[in-house]
Amino acid sequence: MPNYVDFVIRGGHAVTPNGIEQLDIACHQGRIVALGQLGQWHGEQELNARHLHILPGVIDSQVHFREPGLTHKETIKQGTQGAVLGGVTGIFEMPNTNPLTLTADDLQQKLSIAERDAYCDYAFYIGGSAANMEHLVELEQLPGCCGVKVFMGSSFGNLLTDDQDVLRRILQNGKRRLAVHTEDEQRLRDRKHLVDQSQNVLDHPHWRDVDSALIATQKVVQLAHDAQRKLHVLHVSTAEEMVFLAQHKQRITVEVTPHHLSLVAPDCYQQLGSLAQMNPPVRDQRHQNALWHAINNGIVDVIGSDHAPHTLAEKAQAYPNSPSGMTGVQTLLPTMLNHVHQRRLSLTRLVDLTSAGPARIFGIEGKGRIAVGYDADFSIVDLGAQRTIRNEWIASQSGWTPYDNLTVTGWPIHTIVRGRTVVRDEQLMHEAPQGQALRFLDVQR
Repeated sequence: MPNYVDFVIRGGHAVTPNGIEQLDIACHQGRIVALGQLGQWHGEQELNARHLHILPGVIDSQVHFREPGLTHKETIKQGTQGAVLGGVTGIFEMPNTNPLTLTADDLQQKLSIAERDAYCDYAFYIGGSAANMEHLVELEQLPGCCGVKVFMGSSFGNLLTDDQDVLRRILQNGKRRLAVHTEDEQRLRDRKHLVDQSQNVLDHPHWRDVDSALIATQKVVQLAHDAQRKLHVLHVSTAEEMVFLAQHKQRITVEVTPHHLSLVAPDCYQQLGSLAQMNPPVRDQRHQNALWHAINNGIVDVIGSDHAPHTLAEKAQAYPNSPSGMTGVQTLLPTMLNHVHQRRLSLTRLVDLTSAGPARIFGIEGKGRIAVGYDADFSIVDLGAQRTIRNEWIASQSGWTPYDNLTVTGWPIHTIVRGRTVVRDEQLMHEAPQGQALRFLDVQR
């Protein structure tokens, strides 16, 4: 007897827990219901994926979509449009918006916007600070919250947590994995005169040097150990941090970014100026080599884009007044597929870093693998497609990418979110946004 379902994907090379297999995938009511040679299955919609690779939906666990309050830079609608055009099916968004995401009401405001405007699935970080540290146990359990984010440096107001006693209290108030930006604020202040004097963006990694990152990372790892708290260290950028973190992997997970893996100083600053300016900074080849070594040795758990857009006018301000940040969610998968093409990593390792890894370490329910019972989220790519990334392709409100005019091999062709085709043949489908809040295994319901 034939089986009738909502959607069948035919003949693609799927990256499953068994490896890479050519098979059909049947999806019904947003979930995977069968895998294999499904000639007797019929879908209301069908997609021919022959000659393409089907990845479990990519999850970008670090984006800044700037809404509410900073929508001249980015919006949740345009940010998630960029996400799905780049093959990303789920995002974690950061709390440094206006207002800062510090309360249940702040979180609900973002969830309401995303319910109306998001093209992919989503969750939002609560910022951890002295202002809310006594309430984090309750706040981190709210539906739609992916956890607590702490800025040890490179932030402002109530989000800047450079007091060790406050940081200790934050770590003690909660159980979920805590994400942290590790730069030592005092060292950054002490060294700021270096760039105030030079006004040269080439000095960005000299101001925000290795010790600025390493001191903060060592400090928070020790505090997390004392509190017996799981920790996620964001955008690790130095060889020295990787050596240290390799010795502390029991409760500690590690993120790296595509720009730290793809751009290298001083070349990127000479070519792009402040468009290459990020915190922590893009560093020299020694550090990039160490990040790749850490990927190949299993120290790195996740690749996140740290998508943090600013307008070109803002970036054109004289350094160091130019803000740090660049777009990244739309180019995460294309740039990393190009590294697969260049044999810097395998496709299965990429899937672990961008799908299975985020689902595993953050406990995302129903995501991260192609298996019966899981959500029907797929990033369907052509490993041999050659494309040139251009500013005009970028959906972000800011409208630019540091990879403008970069030709890559490997490209997202179709994006499926819970069995719905949101991008087909590289084109955004124009149905109303239907993203949903991600669900987490360690959130009480």
